Order: sequence, then C-alpha cells, then structure tokens
Amino acid sequence: MHANQPAFFKQGPKPLTRLMIFSALSFILLVSDAKLHLMDKLRQQLSVLVYPLQWLATTPVDAVLRAGDFMTRQTQLIAENRRLNDERLKASADAMRVKALEAEVAQLRALTASAPHAVGRQELVKILYNGRDPYSARLIVDKGSNAGVAGGQIVIDHRGVAGQVIRVHPLTSEVRLISDRNHLVPVMVERNQLRTIVYGMGRNQPLQVRYMPPNVDIREGDILSTSGIDGLYPAGLPVARVSKVERQNGSAFARIFCEPLAHFEQHNYLLAISGPAERAPYPESASAPAEAPRKTH
Repeated sequence: MHANQPAFFKQGPKPLTRLMIFSALSFILLVSDAKLHLMDKLRQQLSVLVYPLQWLATTPVDAVLRAGDFMTRQTQLIAENRRLNDERLKASADAMRVKALEAEVAQLRALTASAPHAVGRQELVKILYNGRDPYSARLIVDKGSNAGVAGGQIVIDHRGVAGQVIRVHPLTSEVRLISDRNHLVPVMVERNQLRTIVYGMGRNQPLQVRYMPPNVDIREGDILSTSGIDGLYPAGLPVARVSKVERQNGSAFARIFCEPLAHFEQHNYLLAISGPAERAPYPESASAPAEAPRKTH
C-alpha cells in the first residue's frame, strides 16, 4: 500500500530531525556572518531592492505624522501670535496711559507754579463737562462749596485766566469763561501799561477790545494782562494776545481782536484762586458846605 501512495503524501524526515538540521544551519550562518561577513553584500543588494517597497509603506505614515506636526505647530503659532498681539496692545495702552499721566503731571506742576503768590485760597478743580447752553462759554467743575469754592473766584490755567466762578453748588461749580458773550475783563497792555477792557464774543470766538480810537498804541502780538482795577481779578494775570488790529478810515474806533492765552481744552484741571485783598471803600460824598464863620463886632 505504501508503494501506491502519491509523492505528495510521502513523509520526509521527522519534524525533530528537521528542526535540528535547520537550527544547525541557522547557527552556522549566524557564526559565519558574524565572523566572516559573508552576508553583507547580499544584505546590501537586498536592501536596495526592498527600499522602494519600504518607501511606499512608510510614506503615508510619515505624511500623516508631518501633517499632524504642521497642524500642531500652526495652532501653537496662532496662539503665540494672539498672545503677543494682546501683550503689544496692552503695552501700547500702558504707554499711552503713562504718556497721558506724564502730560497731566507736567500741566499740574506748571499750573501750581504759575499761581500768583499774593492771592489767598487756591483750589485745584477738574473739568467735568461744558455748560448745557450751546451759546454760552461755561464749564462745570468737580468742586463746590463743600470744598471751599466760592462765587467770584478766578479760574486760571498755567497760561492765563480762563474765567470766573459764577454759581456754586455743594459738589460742583459753574465757571463762566472769558470768551462768554459780553463777559468783560479789565486788562493792561504789558508793553506800554495802557489800560482797557477786553470783551468776550461767544464760544470759540476771539476776544475783542472795544471803544479804542484808531490811533491807539496797540499792536499785533501785544500781551494783555489783568490790570486789577476792578477789585475782582488780581493784577498781572495773563489774559490774551492781540491777534489782529483793523484801523479803518472814517471809523470812530479801531477793531482789535485777541486770542485767549488759556487753553483749557487741552487739559483737565484748572486752579480756582481768590481775588485780591479787599480794598478800602470809596470815599463818601461830601456833606453840606460848612457854615461860614460868624463875624464878631
């Protein structure tokens, strides 16, 4: 029966025998390769042949990893860019805030340094907002009678006279600016001591010197300061600069325009000062003429 079996079913060496044979061959190949390097050339040739298959197998994986790394780096860069942009905006805001504070401190120093020493009480006030009437030139400040502000006090900035306190509330006060319509301030030309009066013409309008003859000695660029003769404004406070003088033939008066020296629009603080010391009263009118002396006989 064994002679009739096909070659496919014929049994070779036993499994244990085959294991020993292949193990011995493997050991011989390992030793010979380690000692004699017999397989190096074959290994190099095989690696060259297998490289395209290896590249095809690893390329998709590498592409996915690189894409993941790219997305991660993009997310990190976007987050870092956003953080740096926020820090830049914050630093810019801080720089602008510091710059504004420096300008405010410089203005306050100039304001306190420019205050006349001969006046009485001084009170630093902050501008809150403009008056409600658009046709008047008035301001509302943050201090009133509770802080010692009184009606009639003069309000100045570091350049000159800004106005006068006309209404006082417990917590706020109203200031009428020198540019308010028909507000007048007795002034003196610093160059020649000529006394005159400057009038307001309305908000955002120049001041005007009225009722002066055409040949009056006032020039463009002259500085007008308070004369102090009214008893309200201390003498010597800068008020305005002459900007234009018109002398027309046939006109009874010259047209003289001035620009206020105070620029309260450029800062937030003003200084309220008391007026000059109270002056002696006007002399009373003369009484009836004295009786003539009697004649003696």
